[in-house]
Amino acid sequence: MIDFKALADKYKTPLYVYDFDYMSAQYNELKEAFRARKSIVAYAIKANSNLSVVKHFAKLGAGADCVSIGEVRRALLAGIPPYKIIFSGVGKRDDEIAEAIQSDILYINVESEAELGRVELIAKELGKTSRISVRVNPNIDPKTHPYISTGLHDNKFGVDLDTAKRMYIKAKNSESLDPVGIHFHIGSQLTELQPIYEAAEIVADLVRSLEAIDIELKFFDIGGGLGITYKDEETIKPYDYAQAILGTLKGLDLTVLCEPGRFLTANAGYFLTKVLYEKQNGEKKFVVVDGAMNDLLRPSLYKAYHKIEALTNSNEEEREVDIVGPVCESGDFFAKDYPLPPLEHNDLLVIHSAGAYGFTMASNYNTRGRSAEVAVENNKDRLIRKREEFEDLIALEKEFLED
Repeated sequence: MIDFKALADKYKTPLYVYDFDYMSAQYNELKEAFRARKSIVAYAIKANSNLSVVKHFAKLGAGADCVSIGEVRRALLAGIPPYKIIFSGVGKRDDEIAEAIQSDILYINVESEAELGRVELIAKELGKTSRISVRVNPNIDPKTHPYISTGLHDNKFGVDLDTAKRMYIKAKNSESLDPVGIHFHIGSQLTELQPIYEAAEIVADLVRSLEAIDIELKFFDIGGGLGITYKDEETIKPYDYAQAILGTLKGLDLTVLCEPGRFLTANAGYFLTKVLYEKQNGEKKFVVVDGAMNDLLRPSLYKAYHKIEALTNSNEEEREVDIVGPVCESGDFFAKDYPLPPLEHNDLLVIHSAGAYGFTMASNYNTRGRSAEVAVENNKDRLIRKREEFEDLIALEKEFLED
């Protein structure tokens, strides 16, 4: 059990706390699920990019799924070998593409014909051959939140099957490109197995059609998106997930590459915030806390549910309250009409499932410093990111002040 009160006293609030032992267990379960075939579990750094988190997965043997050159640099700095790093994303700049090629990463996930042309040109200018994968959009409804759906034709990601085939033929005939993989990712927080299976089946059939024209790939990249339990979701077991994927690959000699993020870190993370005071406007009750939407954006952005636990000695009956922060926006809330007992100044709230898309989406809005981050491993805690102070926030502006 994590002693949240002790951590809040030691490191102050707002505060992110990560259970590294939980992360290890999630990684090992997923890796074990794919033991029947060669596989790479490439941690999706966008979920939680703290260097200590990335290094933890590096030590477990993970690769890295990166969506910016900054994330590629984080992966390398944290000890993930280049041959386990992939670079994805719709809009890669020329300088990012060049650095990825020079870093000799496993491959670049290409999202369009135009991007393939840029990669080819840049590789040629550098006198190198760039390994690539094409992101295929299988047009499968992932049945998830529309903001995190990525596998339909009206999403910005990937290309259709015919376009993908043209891209592979172009890459095969290019001296500057080496097509080594195929990639799909239909969305995040997936809780139904059937759409994943259908997408894998479509993409596996494309691999077979490519083999028929002498284009042999090595990596079958199934993306990420495995859902987790925030409230009462029925989730997919890693074993069932792996079996569904592997069932589509009969007769194909491919290394499976998956890109979990949320699955590995979300329920390992907690956001701690203290009560400032309660207030009431008419019939509406509010609990005002020291954390805000700039610290944890998901409830405001997605209306996402997070379990909220009040660490209080109160035995009074719960009432429905809005839990809100100090940011000057009506959208600054962690929950609305949430049942909590009466709370007093400095009572601690623990917001669960905050280890993914929490700190990484944080901002300095309202000139608020971002929270500290703490790791807990083997019953020991350590600081892995200091709390931002005012001087940190103005460091890139101060020198430009005119007299």
